[in-house]
Amino acid sequence: MTEQFRSIFGSYKEMSVRYDRNQEAIWGYFKPSLRPCFSPTILKEAKTIMERIIGYFEAGVDEENFPIRYAILASHTPGVFNLGGDLELFIELIKRQNRELLLEYATDCVDICHLFSTSLGLPITTISYVEGSALGGGFESAMSGNVLIAEKHSQMGLPEIRFNLFPGMGAYSFLARKLGIPKAEEIISSGKIYSGPELHQLGVVDILAESGKGYEAVDCFISKHRKVSNGMRAIQKVRQIYSPVSYEELMEIARVWVDAALQLEDKDLKTMARLVLAQNRGQMTAEHKPGKLHLVRSRQDRRIDTRPSRFPLVDTDGNRILYDRRSHYDRRSLDIMQMSN
Repeated sequence: MTEQFRSIFGSYKEMSVRYDRNQEAIWGYFKPSLRPCFSPTILKEAKTIMERIIGYFEAGVDEENFPIRYAILASHTPGVFNLGGDLELFIELIKRQNRELLLEYATDCVDICHLFSTSLGLPITTISYVEGSALGGGFESAMSGNVLIAEKHSQMGLPEIRFNLFPGMGAYSFLARKLGIPKAEEIISSGKIYSGPELHQLGVVDILAESGKGYEAVDCFISKHRKVSNGMRAIQKVRQIYSPVSYEELMEIARVWVDAALQLEDKDLKTMARLVLAQNRGQMTAEHKPGKLHLVRSRQDRRIDTRPSRFPLVDTDGNRILYDRRSHYDRRSLDIMQMSN
């Protein structure tokens, strides 16, 4: 094992990397320490991983023993791929009118999306594997892969319009090329959160997996893709030649985003702050109905039966309970309901 290959698995705080020899794939996982969003640390570490993969190819050694044909972006957070930008940081920088640091953050986002969308400039295929919620920048990063694989229960969307902003790190470029300008603007301006099946029908999600079967879907895709990988990667190149998403285009849009962000008013920042609070307390996402909010549950949460109980009942201590004294079955939902009003 060469130093170049070993460096890909370096010590990271908010990312995790593994190599699957059977798939010939590098898996990169989001592993946030706080909210499941794009912290500056995650952005810089994700870019470092991609640059080290590029360095491994440039070194041109050990490729026979440890071939890399696929780069996969996934998440360690149950039920969440990524909830987007670091809103708490945005609020701070906007209040200080710090254009320089906002642009630096946006540039880091563009660097990652552009590298992933162009296969890192390498003869590989990039895959986004979404299990759960991908909102805002999380959705943009998922769309940047050559292939987007999502489980049926996944939810994806661009809620930035709710706090008077727009997604500025690739959403317009990726959606307009796949769906056309009118549909792209409809998705961006509505703030609607779409289900996995809806996005699959639209053509945004390439492969829709049964819930809990996403890894198997990735494995199945790779198994089939490898048989015709020469032709499929040639098609990837043709797509990038015919309809390229250039770095310059992404950066121009990112600068528009920075300028728009600096124009947000106090009421917009208060909405953003409520979203931060909801994310901290319950990993907030949105239902498919506009204006409705609920909680993303972990796999452990989903095993708990939260249906209303029949009264009267007897508790574990033998006490007779005549009626339900709770106003909400999940107290965390109260925070979300108050935030959405």
